[in-house]
Amino acid sequence: MATPTATAAKTKAAKTAKQDPKKAKAAAIAEARSFAPELTVRIGSTPKTKFRGNPDVFGRLVEDHDKHRALIAMIEETTSGNPDQRKMLFEEFCKEVQSHAAAEEQALWSTVMREPSTTDDARHAVAEHKELDDLMADLAARDYSSPGWLRRFAALKEEYLHHVGEEEQEQFVAAEKTLSASDLKYMRKVFERRKKAEKAAAKIEKKIKLKD
Repeated sequence: MATPTATAAKTKAAKTAKQDPKKAKAAAIAEARSFAPELTVRIGSTPKTKFRGNPDVFGRLVEDHDKHRALIAMIEETTSGNPDQRKMLFEEFCKEVQSHAAAEEQALWSTVMREPSTTDDARHAVAEHKELDDLMADLAARDYSSPGWLRRFAALKEEYLHHVGEEEQEQFVAAEKTLSASDLKYMRKVFERRKKAEKAAAKIEKKIKLKD
């Protein structure tokens, strides 16, 4: 459950992004930092995309990606000596990614899949969501104080960044060509509604699936 500070940060982030789309990335990072302000967030430059800050559904998805990238950077700053903080941030990351993916599938990919030219993109994105679920479940089942935990987390980071890179640079670009302006506005509403519901119901699965 988000803290009052996190909730306030989310509200501020939304207002900031709406007032100045160019600040959407900074607002998303600030929302992530609200969970552990003492940690440094270094996500570096992120892929350039025309969707960043766009008020329609793609810009909203990229805002979430930026929050996820920030959470990844914060998790990497955690230490084995503070497993509770690591667990808190990782569980927030898991709930964010899982609810985002579920809402994205319902709002975007279910529509995109009806267009033959983009069906493969939609299937690929959904398949990668399942791969991320498996990696997160494996990490959640392991000892957060273990020195090897971050090494395993690096594999999840690599998979996640690959996934969103493809979405932002290829799949969103292709999908936009098949969607009308009314489609985008409708999907934005669906995404916001479903993500809220999915996150409220999200549970952290714990299941070791990867070999040592």
